[in-house]
Amino acid sequence: MRRTTVGLVIIAALGVSAALLSATLLSSYTRPPEKMPRIGVVGSASPSTVPHIIEAFRQGLRELGYVEGQNIATEYRFAGDRVDQLPDLAGELVRLKVRVIVAGGNEAVRAANETTTGIPIVMAVSNDAVGTGLVDSLARPGRNVTGLTSPSPELSAKRLELLKEAVPGVTRVAVLWNPVHPLADRTLRETEVAARSLGVQLQVVEVRDPGEFESAFTAMARERARAVVVLGHPMFVGERARIVDLGVKSRLPMMYELREFVEAGGLMSYGVNLADSFRRAASYVDKILKGAKPADLPVEQPTRFELVINVRTAKAIGLTLPQSLLLRADELIH
Repeated sequence: MRRTTVGLVIIAALGVSAALLSATLLSSYTRPPEKMPRIGVVGSASPSTVPHIIEAFRQGLRELGYVEGQNIATEYRFAGDRVDQLPDLAGELVRLKVRVIVAGGNEAVRAANETTTGIPIVMAVSNDAVGTGLVDSLARPGRNVTGLTSPSPELSAKRLELLKEAVPGVTRVAVLWNPVHPLADRTLRETEVAARSLGVQLQVVEVRDPGEFESAFTAMARERARAVVVLGHPMFVGERARIVDLGVKSRLPMMYELREFVEAGGLMSYGVNLADSFRRAASYVDKILKGAKPADLPVEQPTRFELVINVRTAKAIGLTLPQSLLLRADELIH
């Protein structure tokens, strides 16, 4: 690898709710020599809530010959669930004259791109990058952004279909959402279209603040919802333990976008593996460090989506899952 005097920054904004850690720098090593490439990780998560994501990225770097503290250094900055802090954090790292910014999540990608149009940006995690205008196309992303993206809104129909298979005969399903999200409206529309084709009536329940979850579940009970679909939002990820607990106490089968909810005790999820996405992002970093231009690197879409089911939770809420569904699961948590 050609040695360089500039650094490398990773923006890993996995929207996880946590106390604001504005301008926080967490590093496992002392400040590196100027000639050692510097990797920064910044995001809306607390590292204690997503250690597997951070480790997956480190693993991806190690597989490509980058070892922290030896030939590369890592710095971390996080903003809690305050996505409005991302531009400031991105600006701080840009002022370090970094060579690459890797952003996790649409908010982080946009914040980075609004901060700089000259520094290459790698999307570790994003949803519908073309539809949201983050790139021109998958084959020729153009400008300074490339990386990985997922057709998240289009997966809504599949999630509702799987939930109905898990709860045969269900006709009323609640949708937990926060409209303050770049893809919220589109994802809700996709869910509504799927509901009509499946003969399911939706109850849309809005939550904008963590203090509103209890009243949201009370509203679900009042309207006699028999299952719940949770749409994606950074705050939901950070509050996943509370959401899962309320769902189990209400004995409601719940479908999530991310396996992290199921690992926390939720019933089932269908979507991309975030840890794998962060591991794959390291390959884009490697190519750019070796001279590739982001405009020439096609955006990668996931080749598979994983269905994860928590069998223990199904038993706790009194749900007997069809054997056909269990056999299709990529992972069963007992």
